[in-house]
Amino acid sequence: MSEKAIICVDDHENILNSIGEQLKRAFGDEYIIELASSGRETIELFADLIAEEVEIPLIISDQNMEAISGDKLLIQLHDLYPQTLKILLTGQTDAEVIRNLVNVSALYRYLAKPWDETDLILTVTEALRCYDQNQQLKAQNELLLETNQKLAESLTLLVATLEATADGILVINNRGQVIRCNQKLLNLWGIAESVSSTKDYDQIIDLALQQVAKPYTCNLERQETASNYHNYSLLELKNGKILECYYQTQQIQDLSISTVWSFRDVTAKQQAEQTIKHQAFHDALTGLANRSLFDRKLALELSKSEQSQSKLAVLFLDLDHFKNINDTLGHAVGDLLLQAVVKRLLYGVREGDMIARWGGDEFTLLLLHIESLQEATAITQRILQALQSPFDLEGYHLHVTSSIGIAIYPDHGTDSDTLLKNADAALYKAKDRGRNNYQHYNQTLNSQGEKILKLENKLGYALKNQEFTLYYQPIVDVTTGTITKMEALLRWRHPKLGLISPNIFIPLAEENGLIVPIGEWVLEQACLQNKYWQQIRVTPLKIAVNLSPRQFQESDLIDKIINILQTTGLPTSCLELEITETLTIDNCQIAKNVLTKFKEMGISLAMDDFGTGYSSLSYLKQFPFSTLKIDRSFINNLLGDPEDQAIIKAMISLGQGLGISIVAEGVETKEVQDFLQSLGCRYMQGYYFSRPVAAESATQMLQNKALLRAD
Repeated sequence: MSEKAIICVDDHENILNSIGEQLKRAFGDEYIIELASSGRETIELFADLIAEEVEIPLIISDQNMEAISGDKLLIQLHDLYPQTLKILLTGQTDAEVIRNLVNVSALYRYLAKPWDETDLILTVTEALRCYDQNQQLKAQNELLLETNQKLAESLTLLVATLEATADGILVINNRGQVIRCNQKLLNLWGIAESVSSTKDYDQIIDLALQQVAKPYTCNLERQETASNYHNYSLLELKNGKILECYYQTQQIQDLSISTVWSFRDVTAKQQAEQTIKHQAFHDALTGLANRSLFDRKLALELSKSEQSQSKLAVLFLDLDHFKNINDTLGHAVGDLLLQAVVKRLLYGVREGDMIARWGGDEFTLLLLHIESLQEATAITQRILQALQSPFDLEGYHLHVTSSIGIAIYPDHGTDSDTLLKNADAALYKAKDRGRNNYQHYNQTLNSQGEKILKLENKLGYALKNQEFTLYYQPIVDVTTGTITKMEALLRWRHPKLGLISPNIFIPLAEENGLIVPIGEWVLEQACLQNKYWQQIRVTPLKIAVNLSPRQFQESDLIDKIINILQTTGLPTSCLELEITETLTIDNCQIAKNVLTKFKEMGISLAMDDFGTGYSSLSYLKQFPFSTLKIDRSFINNLLGDPEDQAIIKAMISLGQGLGISIVAEGVETKEVQDFLQSLGCRYMQGYYFSRPVAAESATQMLQNKALLRAD
């Protein structure tokens, strides 16, 4: 005897557990009591139980649920599992809903909330009894159908039955002759009515076979000889129609064996089931597998790899700064970008590999049957290369890069959780290395990840606890030896951990959004400091402050800066905002509008890290920059690298042609200063002139008009 289950559905955990306990006390010895907290979970539970051959006599569903109402869920389930009886729990009786349920889903009964336990148990008992009676009646009907199929007993009754049924019926004897078929059969197969009168089994079957696209397990050509043999399967026709096929051999009174075929059009039902199944395991936006399907596939492939002693790779992929695009251009453009990215990802992997959308802009990839870490690396490099070209979407020219973490089975883990965790740790390492790269997992990453997490938690309290301070580094006019600007640089001094590198905590603040309030604090403190320098009558100069990409996304950024300048009393002409080159490339039109507004206010603008982006030379003339800061990466090996020298010459020439000041960062020796000066570079910054210093030392430097040279 097969197991039977009662399913209860309610999205309120306490109510669900209460009804579950009441049913277990009353029926737990005979029935499995299953609980589900959503419509989607219920559909999956039905599919799993049916697959395990568990009979489901009854479902009890709450009406008021967030994702899907009880009546809609019961109607949907009735289409798939009509034999299951339905009880609706509702706090507010809606006659129209109840009437519709009775008509559409054959609702057994509804119970008002709060229910009486005795009433609940009696109702369930009656429902189960009714179900058993229905099953008995169904068995009796089947027996009656078998009796009616004895064609020789009553041809008149058979004709009436055949024509009244919704199924297409075909009856043949053991000599291959058609005893009878009904009009529904001819309609389903598109066979002319005149053919059936020939009693030619071969002609009818041949016409049918010509239309079959995929035979599944049903074989129309097979003639069974065993008594009482029957089978059920599906047929797919070339026109896309799907027929449910049932055939059974029947002993006729003259001792011959006949076969009765029954066909029913279940195209809509099959499509609905496929749609539900697809939605349960695929991402609606991209069509990729979702996390649930990826987990199942990974578990299956790990089992196969263990048996075959083969390797596989799990990749975690994250789009760099995707949130910037979503926040500035809107989710519609973000969705289009994700769809375009998926097309390139699919191009980058091999046939048979799997890509899943993990959530947001995160993707997981499963690379099967790889020979080595190098093979997984080659595929990863191909993916990174595929994303290099810009995306043209809705009039926006977007550059997107990605960071990827790689974990290999069995080298980096032998189970799903471990591989995913280690691939994620490798992804974090790729982000920490500047993004737009890939990293392999190694044993030290997990401990590093824990340290980063602890540091991120401490970062949340740093601003409140006044652990931040500003250091200042001068920008020098080398032709006069005077300081023209001071760049404000953020430092974090933790009471126990000491001074923490900005290279560590600033990316963390960017990632979790803390950079926005921190950036506002930096801007206010820097403006106050410059106002103080004006009050003590030091040489007038600009204060340069970095503006982070996350700050740039804030819709009220301009208003905040205006407010800070008004509060501190610093003139707009004494403030310079430094913007990274990448920010202008990723958000060209928005950046242009915002920067133009700053320029109109009298605020100077500097492009930081110039030369590290992809398209700045072609875009540069569109932006109102007054200063370009050459990235230190071009300065480090300047004297010994002819290519860097050529690049620096071109940058200085470009600045002179556009009337833009050039500042060389990272100048650490007299020789580098002299070489840059010989090329026409007038403004420089670096350790050779002064390291970043605290406000007191910076004030002393300005008052004495003497640099704190490293030498």
